[in-house]
Amino acid sequence: MGVRRKRFAQRRRAVGFSQERFAERLRVDRSTVARWEAGENEPLPWLRPELARVLRVSVDELDELLTESEEDGMPVDGPLRYALDHPAGVDLHAAASLRERVQKLDQRYDKVASTTLLADTGQCLGQVSFLRAHAATNRVRRELYAIEVEAATLMGQLLWDASQRRDHSTACMYFNQAIAVARQLHDADAEGLALLRMSFVALYGEKKDPRTGLDLALRAAQVTDRTSHVLAGLGVLHAAEAYAMIGQRQDCERSLADAETHFEQISMTDAAMDLFSPTQHGRLAGSCYLFLEDAKRAQPILESTAKRLQDQSKSQAIVLGNLAVAYIRQQKIEEAAAALHKAIDVVETTRGGGGMNVVFGAAQSLRPWRNVAEVQEVCDRLLGLMVSA
Repeated sequence: MGVRRKRFAQRRRAVGFSQERFAERLRVDRSTVARWEAGENEPLPWLRPELARVLRVSVDELDELLTESEEDGMPVDGPLRYALDHPAGVDLHAAASLRERVQKLDQRYDKVASTTLLADTGQCLGQVSFLRAHAATNRVRRELYAIEVEAATLMGQLLWDASQRRDHSTACMYFNQAIAVARQLHDADAEGLALLRMSFVALYGEKKDPRTGLDLALRAAQVTDRTSHVLAGLGVLHAAEAYAMIGQRQDCERSLADAETHFEQISMTDAAMDLFSPTQHGRLAGSCYLFLEDAKRAQPILESTAKRLQDQSKSQAIVLGNLAVAYIRQQKIEEAAAALHKAIDVVETTRGGGGMNVVFGAAQSLRPWRNVAEVQEVCDRLLGLMVSA
Protein backbone atom coordinates (compact mmCIF):
# COMPACT_ATOMS: atom_id res chain seq x y z
CA MET A 1 0.00 0.00 0.00
CA GLY A 2 1.26 3.53 -0.80
CA VAL A 3 1.48 6.52 1.51
CA ARG A 4 -1.88 8.15 2.20
CA ARG A 5 -2.27 11.41 0.26
CA LYS A 6 -3.71 13.50 3.04
CA ARG A 7 -3.17 16.84 1.28
CA PHE A 8 -4.81 15.53 -1.91
CA ALA A 9 -7.90 14.62 0.12
CA GLN A 10 -7.79 17.97 1.95
CA ARG A 11 -7.72 19.80 -1.39
CA ARG A 12 -10.70 17.79 -2.65
CA ARG A 13 -12.68 18.77 0.47
CA ALA A 14 -11.47 22.39 0.26
CA VAL A 15 -13.10 22.83 -3.15
CA GLY A 16 -16.36 21.41 -1.80
CA PHE A 17 -16.46 17.84 -3.08
CA SER A 18 -17.33 14.64 -1.28
CA GLN A 19 -15.66 11.55 -2.75
CA GLU A 20 -18.94 10.69 -4.48
CA ARG A 21 -19.42 14.11 -6.11
CA PHE A 22 -15.76 14.29 -7.03
CA ALA A 23 -15.99 10.91 -8.74
CA GLU A 24 -19.14 11.96 -10.61
CA ARG A 25 -17.46 15.16 -11.84
CA LEU A 26 -14.51 13.15 -13.18
CA ARG A 27 -16.69 10.28 -14.48
CA VAL A 28 -14.91 7.64 -12.41
CA ASP A 29 -15.98 5.28 -9.61
CA ARG A 30 -15.87 6.51 -6.02
CA SER A 31 -13.57 3.58 -5.25
CA THR A 32 -11.09 5.01 -7.75
CA VAL A 33 -10.95 8.29 -5.84
CA ALA A 34 -10.54 6.37 -2.58
CA ARG A 35 -7.59 4.44 -4.06
CA TRP A 36 -5.97 7.69 -5.25
CA GLU A 37 -6.23 9.15 -1.75
CA ALA A 38 -4.94 5.94 -0.16
CA GLY A 39 -1.90 6.03 -2.46
CA GLU A 40 -2.82 2.65 -3.92
CA ASN A 41 -2.76 3.78 -7.55
CA GLU A 42 -2.17 6.83 -9.76
CA PRO A 43 -4.60 8.87 -11.90
CA LEU A 44 -4.07 8.07 -15.57
CA PRO A 45 -2.02 10.69 -17.48
CA TRP A 46 -4.88 11.70 -19.78
CA LEU A 47 -7.09 12.44 -16.75
CA ARG A 48 -4.61 14.66 -14.89
CA PRO A 49 -5.32 17.99 -16.68
CA GLU A 50 -9.04 17.65 -15.90
CA LEU A 51 -8.23 16.54 -12.34
CA ALA A 52 -6.07 19.65 -11.86
CA ARG A 53 -8.83 21.87 -13.28
CA VAL A 54 -11.49 20.44 -10.94
CA LEU A 55 -9.17 20.82 -7.94
CA ARG A 56 -8.28 24.35 -9.17
CA VAL A 57 -4.53 23.77 -9.04
CA SER A 58 -1.83 23.71 -11.71
CA VAL A 59 -0.61 20.39 -13.10
CA ASP A 60 2.68 20.88 -11.21
CA GLU A 61 0.78 21.48 -7.95
CA LEU A 62 -1.29 18.36 -8.64
CA ASP A 63 1.93 16.39 -8.99
CA GLU A 64 3.02 17.70 -5.57
CA LEU A 65 -0.25 16.52 -4.03
CA LEU A 66 0.09 13.11 -5.63
CA THR A 67 3.73 12.62 -4.60
CA GLU A 68 3.15 13.44 -0.92
CA SER A 69 5.74 11.53 1.05
CA GLU A 70 4.33 11.78 4.60
CA GLU A 71 0.87 11.42 6.06
CA ASP A 72 1.01 14.78 7.82
CA GLY A 73 1.68 17.16 4.95
CA MET A 74 5.09 18.51 3.97
CA PRO A 75 7.98 16.05 4.27
CA VAL A 76 10.10 16.57 7.38
CA ASP A 77 13.87 16.31 6.91
CA GLY A 78 16.53 14.84 9.20
CA PRO A 79 17.36 17.61 11.72
CA LEU A 80 13.74 18.66 12.20
CA ARG A 81 12.50 15.08 12.36
CA TYR A 82 15.08 14.28 15.02
CA ALA A 83 14.18 17.42 17.03
CA LEU A 84 10.48 16.57 16.97
CA ASP A 85 11.27 13.07 18.22
CA HIS A 86 13.85 14.34 20.75
CA PRO A 87 12.76 17.95 21.56
CA ALA A 88 15.39 18.46 24.26
CA GLY A 89 17.99 18.24 21.47
CA VAL A 90 16.51 20.97 19.26
CA ASP A 91 19.32 23.04 17.75
CA LEU A 92 19.94 25.72 15.12
CA HIS A 93 19.97 23.11 12.33
CA ALA A 94 16.44 22.03 13.19
CA ALA A 95 15.34 25.65 13.51
CA ALA A 96 16.81 26.45 10.09
CA SER A 97 14.90 23.53 8.59
CA LEU A 98 11.65 24.76 10.12
CA ARG A 99 12.26 28.33 8.92
CA GLU A 100 12.84 27.01 5.40
CA ARG A 101 9.50 25.19 5.49
CA VAL A 102 7.66 28.38 6.53
CA GLN A 103 9.42 30.42 3.85
CA LYS A 104 8.55 27.91 1.13
CA LEU A 105 4.89 28.12 2.12
CA ASP A 106 5.07 31.92 2.08
CA GLN A 107 6.59 31.89 -1.41
CA ARG A 108 3.63 29.88 -2.70
CA TYR A 109 0.98 32.19 -1.24
CA ASP A 110 0.51 34.44 -4.25
CA LYS A 111 0.16 31.63 -6.79
CA VAL A 112 -2.09 29.01 -5.19
CA ALA A 113 -5.32 28.79 -3.23
CA SER A 114 -4.69 29.66 0.43
CA THR A 115 -6.72 26.63 1.53
CA THR A 116 -3.94 24.38 0.16
CA LEU A 117 -1.38 25.98 2.51
CA LEU A 118 -3.35 26.25 5.74
CA ALA A 119 -2.73 22.76 7.11
CA ASP A 120 1.04 22.88 6.60
CA THR A 121 1.34 26.40 8.00
CA GLY A 122 -0.67 25.45 11.08
CA GLN A 123 1.56 22.41 11.49
CA CYS A 124 4.69 24.59 11.36
CA LEU A 125 3.23 26.98 13.92
CA GLY A 126 2.47 24.09 16.26
CA GLN A 127 5.95 22.63 15.77
CA VAL A 128 7.70 25.89 16.58
CA SER A 129 5.71 26.32 19.80
CA PHE A 130 6.45 22.74 20.82
CA LEU A 131 10.18 23.01 20.15
CA ARG A 132 10.54 26.44 21.75
CA ALA A 133 9.24 25.04 25.04
CA HIS A 134 12.10 22.52 25.04
CA ALA A 135 14.94 24.72 23.71
CA ALA A 136 18.00 24.47 25.97
CA THR A 137 19.77 27.68 24.86
CA ASN A 138 18.58 31.24 24.48
CA ARG A 139 20.03 31.47 20.97
CA VAL A 140 17.89 28.58 19.74
CA ARG A 141 14.87 29.93 21.62
CA ARG A 142 15.23 33.37 19.98
CA GLU A 143 15.51 31.76 16.55
CA LEU A 144 12.31 29.81 17.18
CA TYR A 145 10.55 32.98 18.35
CA ALA A 146 11.56 34.63 15.05
CA ILE A 147 10.11 31.69 13.12
CA GLU A 148 6.92 31.96 15.17
CA VAL A 149 6.53 35.57 14.01
CA GLU A 150 6.84 34.52 10.35
CA ALA A 151 4.46 31.57 10.72
CA ALA A 152 1.83 33.54 12.67
CA THR A 153 1.91 36.38 10.12
CA LEU A 154 1.50 33.93 7.26
CA MET A 155 -1.30 32.09 9.09
CA GLY A 156 -3.26 35.31 9.53
CA GLN A 157 -2.76 36.15 5.88
CA LEU A 158 -3.89 32.69 4.72
CA LEU A 159 -6.95 32.54 6.96
CA TRP A 160 -8.19 35.93 5.86
CA ASP A 161 -7.69 35.14 2.17
CA ALA A 162 -9.21 31.66 2.45
CA SER A 163 -12.32 33.17 4.09
CA GLN A 164 -12.72 35.50 1.09
CA ARG A 165 -11.65 38.35 3.41
CA ARG A 166 -14.46 37.75 5.89
CA ASP A 167 -12.79 36.22 8.96
CA HIS A 168 -11.22 39.35 10.42
CA SER A 169 -11.02 38.33 14.07
CA THR A 170 -9.08 35.10 13.62
CA ALA A 171 -6.68 36.70 11.15
CA CYS A 172 -6.02 39.60 13.50
CA MET A 173 -5.50 37.20 16.39
CA TYR A 174 -2.52 35.72 14.52
CA PHE A 175 -1.24 39.16 13.47
CA ASN A 176 -1.38 40.33 17.09
CA GLN A 177 0.51 37.19 18.11
CA ALA A 178 3.21 38.06 15.57
CA ILE A 179 3.37 41.70 16.73
CA ALA A 180 3.74 40.73 20.40
CA VAL A 181 6.58 38.30 19.71
CA ALA A 182 8.30 40.70 17.30
CA ARG A 183 8.30 43.37 19.98
CA GLN A 184 9.90 40.95 22.44
CA LEU A 185 12.64 40.39 19.86
CA HIS A 186 12.92 44.12 19.04
CA ASP A 187 12.42 43.14 15.39
CA ALA A 188 11.00 46.27 13.77
CA ASP A 189 10.64 44.74 10.30
CA ALA A 190 8.66 41.74 11.53
CA GLU A 191 6.43 44.01 13.63
CA GLY A 192 5.94 46.37 10.69
CA LEU A 193 4.95 43.55 8.34
CA ALA A 194 2.32 42.24 10.76
CA LEU A 195 0.96 45.78 11.23
CA LEU A 196 0.82 46.18 7.46
CA ARG A 197 -1.12 42.92 7.10
CA MET A 198 -3.56 44.11 9.78
CA SER A 199 -4.06 47.34 7.84
CA PHE A 200 -5.16 45.25 4.85
CA VAL A 201 -7.89 43.64 6.96
CA ALA A 202 -9.22 47.09 7.91
CA LEU A 203 -8.90 48.52 4.40
CA TYR A 204 -10.19 45.65 2.28
CA GLY A 205 -12.36 43.51 4.55
CA GLU A 206 -16.15 43.28 4.54
CA LYS A 207 -16.42 46.17 6.99
CA LYS A 208 -14.11 48.62 5.30
CA ASP A 209 -12.59 50.93 7.90
CA PRO A 210 -10.16 53.26 6.10
CA ARG A 211 -9.36 55.33 9.18
CA THR A 212 -8.24 52.30 11.19
CA GLY A 213 -6.42 51.03 8.12
CA LEU A 214 -4.72 54.41 7.73
CA ASP A 215 -3.54 54.35 11.36
CA LEU A 216 -2.14 50.82 11.02
CA ALA A 217 -0.42 51.54 7.70
CA LEU A 218 1.22 54.69 9.08
CA ARG A 219 2.32 52.77 12.19
CA ALA A 220 3.90 50.13 9.95
CA ALA A 221 5.73 52.86 8.03
CA GLN A 222 6.86 54.56 11.23
CA VAL A 223 8.13 51.35 12.85
CA THR A 224 10.21 50.42 9.78
CA ASP A 225 11.29 53.91 8.69
CA ARG A 226 14.91 53.37 9.78
CA THR A 227 15.18 49.68 8.95
CA SER A 228 13.44 48.91 5.62
CA HIS A 229 12.58 51.19 2.72
CA VAL A 230 10.47 48.34 1.30
CA LEU A 231 8.19 48.07 4.33
CA ALA A 232 8.13 51.80 5.02
CA GLY A 233 7.26 52.43 1.38
CA LEU A 234 4.50 49.82 1.41
CA GLY A 235 3.09 51.33 4.60
CA VAL A 236 2.97 54.80 3.07
CA LEU A 237 1.59 53.36 -0.18
CA HIS A 238 -1.35 51.75 1.58
CA ALA A 239 -1.85 54.91 3.63
CA ALA A 240 -2.29 56.65 0.27
CA GLU A 241 -5.11 54.27 -0.59
CA ALA A 242 -6.70 54.89 2.81
CA TYR A 243 -6.61 58.64 2.15
CA ALA A 244 -8.24 58.00 -1.24
CA MET A 245 -11.02 55.99 0.40
CA ILE A 246 -11.67 58.90 2.73
CA GLY A 247 -11.62 61.29 -0.23
CA GLN A 248 -8.47 63.24 0.71
CA ARG A 249 -6.84 63.56 -2.70
CA GLN A 250 -4.00 65.88 -1.68
CA ASP A 251 -2.89 63.59 1.17
CA CYS A 252 -3.25 60.59 -1.12
CA GLU A 253 -1.02 62.03 -3.84
CA ARG A 254 1.54 63.22 -1.27
CA SER A 255 1.71 59.71 0.15
CA LEU A 256 2.07 58.19 -3.33
CA ALA A 257 5.07 60.46 -3.88
CA ASP A 258 6.52 59.57 -0.46
CA ALA A 259 6.18 55.86 -1.24
CA GLU A 260 8.01 56.36 -4.53
CA THR A 261 10.82 58.13 -2.65
CA HIS A 262 11.19 55.14 -0.33
CA PHE A 263 11.20 52.70 -3.25
CA GLU A 264 13.92 54.68 -5.03
CA GLN A 265 16.17 54.16 -2.00
CA ILE A 266 15.76 50.39 -1.75
CA SER A 267 19.01 48.41 -1.69
CA MET A 268 19.49 44.71 -2.32
CA THR A 269 20.36 44.29 1.38
CA ASP A 270 16.89 45.39 2.50
CA ALA A 271 15.57 42.65 4.81
CA ALA A 272 12.15 42.82 3.11
CA MET A 273 13.46 42.88 -0.46
CA ASP A 274 11.49 39.75 -1.38
CA LEU A 275 8.24 41.63 -0.64
CA PHE A 276 8.94 44.36 -3.19
CA SER A 277 7.65 44.42 -6.75
CA PRO A 278 8.08 47.27 -9.26
CA THR A 279 4.35 46.98 -10.06
CA GLN A 280 3.14 47.73 -6.52
CA HIS A 281 3.12 51.50 -6.92
CA GLY A 282 1.08 51.35 -10.12
CA ARG A 283 -1.36 48.83 -8.67
CA LEU A 284 -2.10 51.00 -5.64
CA ALA A 285 -2.02 54.30 -7.54
CA GLY A 286 -4.62 52.98 -9.98
CA SER A 287 -6.79 51.86 -7.10
CA CYS A 288 -6.40 55.26 -5.43
CA TYR A 289 -7.73 57.12 -8.45
CA LEU A 290 -10.69 54.77 -8.66
CA PHE A 291 -11.57 55.61 -5.05
CA LEU A 292 -11.14 59.29 -5.95
CA GLU A 293 -13.70 58.82 -8.79
CA ASP A 294 -11.08 59.56 -11.46
CA ALA A 295 -11.36 56.56 -13.76
CA LYS A 296 -9.78 58.42 -16.66
CA ARG A 297 -6.60 58.93 -14.60
CA ALA A 298 -6.69 55.36 -13.24
CA GLN A 299 -7.02 53.64 -16.62
CA PRO A 300 -3.53 54.25 -18.13
CA ILE A 301 -1.85 53.49 -14.79
CA LEU A 302 -3.67 50.17 -14.48
CA GLU A 303 -3.13 49.32 -18.17
CA SER A 304 0.61 49.85 -17.80
CA THR A 305 0.70 47.83 -14.59
CA ALA A 306 -1.32 44.98 -16.12
CA LYS A 307 1.12 44.74 -19.04
CA ARG A 308 4.04 44.43 -16.62
CA LEU A 309 2.27 42.00 -14.31
CA GLN A 310 1.92 38.71 -16.18
CA ASP A 311 2.68 36.23 -13.41
CA GLN A 312 -0.76 34.69 -12.79
CA SER A 313 -0.67 35.98 -9.21
CA LYS A 314 -3.40 37.10 -6.84
CA SER A 315 -2.18 40.66 -7.34
CA GLN A 316 -2.63 40.36 -11.11
CA ALA A 317 -6.30 39.47 -10.64
CA ILE A 318 -6.83 42.62 -8.55
CA VAL A 319 -5.14 44.83 -11.15
CA LEU A 320 -7.22 43.36 -13.98
CA GLY A 321 -10.41 43.67 -11.92
CA ASN A 322 -9.68 47.31 -11.14
CA LEU A 323 -8.85 47.95 -14.79
CA ALA A 324 -12.27 46.55 -15.70
CA VAL A 325 -13.86 48.97 -13.19
CA ALA A 326 -12.00 51.89 -14.81
CA TYR A 327 -13.34 50.84 -18.22
CA ILE A 328 -16.89 50.37 -16.93
CA ARG A 329 -16.99 53.85 -15.41
CA GLN A 330 -16.10 55.22 -18.84
CA GLN A 331 -18.66 52.90 -20.50
CA LYS A 332 -15.96 50.98 -22.37
CA ILE A 333 -17.84 47.71 -22.02
CA GLU A 334 -15.99 45.55 -24.54
CA GLU A 335 -12.64 46.42 -22.93
CA ALA A 336 -14.08 45.80 -19.46
CA ALA A 337 -15.32 42.34 -20.43
CA ALA A 338 -11.92 41.43 -21.87
CA ALA A 339 -10.16 42.52 -18.67
CA LEU A 340 -12.62 40.55 -16.54
CA HIS A 341 -12.07 37.38 -18.57
CA LYS A 342 -8.33 37.67 -17.88
CA ALA A 343 -8.99 38.32 -14.19
CA ILE A 344 -11.27 35.28 -13.95
CA ASP A 345 -8.55 33.13 -15.56
CA VAL A 346 -6.27 34.05 -12.67
CA VAL A 347 -8.92 33.74 -9.94
CA GLU A 348 -9.85 30.24 -11.10
CA THR A 349 -6.32 29.16 -10.23
CA THR A 350 -5.40 31.27 -7.19
CA ARG A 351 -8.84 31.64 -5.53
CA GLY A 352 -7.55 34.92 -4.08
CA GLY A 353 -10.13 36.66 -1.90
CA GLY A 354 -9.09 40.12 -3.07
CA GLY A 355 -9.32 39.29 -6.76
CA MET A 356 -12.62 37.47 -6.23
CA ASN A 357 -14.17 40.48 -4.49
CA VAL A 358 -12.96 42.97 -7.11
CA VAL A 359 -14.16 40.79 -9.99
CA PHE A 360 -17.64 40.29 -8.56
CA GLY A 361 -17.86 43.99 -7.68
CA ALA A 362 -16.99 44.91 -11.27
CA ALA A 363 -19.60 42.46 -12.58
CA GLN A 364 -22.29 44.13 -10.47
CA SER A 365 -21.43 47.42 -12.17
CA LEU A 366 -22.14 45.77 -15.53
CA ARG A 367 -25.84 45.21 -14.78
CA PRO A 368 -27.03 48.04 -17.06
CA TRP A 369 -25.37 46.15 -19.93
CA ARG A 370 -26.47 42.65 -18.90
CA ASN A 371 -28.07 42.00 -22.30
CA VAL A 372 -24.82 42.65 -24.16
CA ALA A 373 -23.29 39.38 -25.39
CA GLU A 374 -19.82 40.08 -23.97
CA VAL A 375 -21.30 40.83 -20.55
CA GLN A 376 -23.43 37.68 -20.61
CA GLU A 377 -20.30 35.62 -21.26
CA VAL A 378 -18.62 37.17 -18.23
CA CYS A 379 -21.68 36.50 -16.07
CA ASP A 380 -21.75 32.86 -17.19
CA ARG A 381 -18.13 32.42 -16.15
CA LEU A 382 -18.78 34.08 -12.80
CA LEU A 383 -21.73 31.76 -12.20
CA GLY A 384 -19.40 28.82 -12.77
CA LEU A 385 -16.91 30.37 -10.38
CA MET A 386 -19.60 30.65 -7.70
CA VAL A 387 -20.72 27.06 -8.17
CA SER A 388 -17.16 25.76 -7.78
CA ALA A 389 -16.32 28.03 -4.83
